[in-house]
Amino acid sequence: MSERLVIQSHKGPYAIEFTDEIFAGAAADEPQRHYIVDARVAELYRPQLAPVLASKSVLIVEAKEANKSLERAPDYVAHLMGRGIKRGHVLVAIGGGIIQDITCFLAAVLLRGVEWHFYPTTLLAQADSCIGSKSSINVGQYKNVVGTYTPPARIGLSTAVLQTLPEAEIRSGIGEMLKVHMIAGPNEFDRIAADYGAILADPAMMRTYILRSLEIKKGIIERDEFDRGIRNVMNLGHSFGHAIESATDFGVPHGIAVTIGIDMANFTAVRLGRMAQRHFDRMHPTLRLNYRGFERTEIPAGRFFAAIAKDKKNTDAKLGLILPDAEAVPRRVECANDEKFQADCCEYIARIRTT
Repeated sequence: MSERLVIQSHKGPYAIEFTDEIFAGAAADEPQRHYIVDARVAELYRPQLAPVLASKSVLIVEAKEANKSLERAPDYVAHLMGRGIKRGHVLVAIGGGIIQDITCFLAAVLLRGVEWHFYPTTLLAQADSCIGSKSSINVGQYKNVVGTYTPPARIGLSTAVLQTLPEAEIRSGIGEMLKVHMIAGPNEFDRIAADYGAILADPAMMRTYILRSLEIKKGIIERDEFDRGIRNVMNLGHSFGHAIESATDFGVPHGIAVTIGIDMANFTAVRLGRMAQRHFDRMHPTLRLNYRGFERTEIPAGRFFAAIAKDKKNTDAKLGLILPDAEAVPRRVECANDEKFQADCCEYIARIRTT
């Protein structure tokens, strides 16, 4: 079964092509292709990737944050230039979000721009980051501060590759799916919450919710591709989540940290009088189910608050947070990083560790 979802962007339309065949079309002969492949994916799918791995231009990259950095970019540029990349060639990314960010950045800046294709191999990339044009890399200690809006010309998506992912990585992807369904409104969130168990157990249900997540995101990014208005809500859970990642030295997977971040955003919204307790109670069981096993991870308060204070969505004076309103619909608000806010965050963290 194949499906196609077309996204409009400032560089023209690009398509996600759903297919049952893993890496379908990745090794096409023309134009000249240069591959950037996740090392783990190359190991797991060596037979399926044999034509790709036999190519004269293959860069195998371990998917870790240190490799998604401006400091490593010269090595990647040297590799590609040494293999004769030209502006008419294509970069092909095969992996998850880290490989996506590296490839997107290179495609935007190398030779003033080359085309790139993406074969996402994680649920987080398939259900969320593969569309929207936006990618970022790290600079020193600063996460995701250099980036670009450069969509891939093509996305080839096969959910068959999800079968080799550990459950924690699946739940990491579901965290982003829960996020976008919450953004779409209480009915959408309640629907995915009711099907949570089936998503984990049934590949057809998983595919259905990947497509629905992308459809919801499509409606947002086509209205605000450059993140100047409504698209801000896609950062729901991320200010808290990124701070959790930083404070734990990335001991909590991104989508799991975002899930905790959504729960913390809901808790904070209740404490600020923005949202009724019933909405927190309605969403908390599913969110907690998704971050289970990580709730007792130590989150040092000092490192957490230092990280959230550096979030790029902040203004000079206040934190720029996405918090739900009275109808449980996320909105961007400015919040003082004061004693009350910090006490609420500490109370939330203490509660999930002990309940």
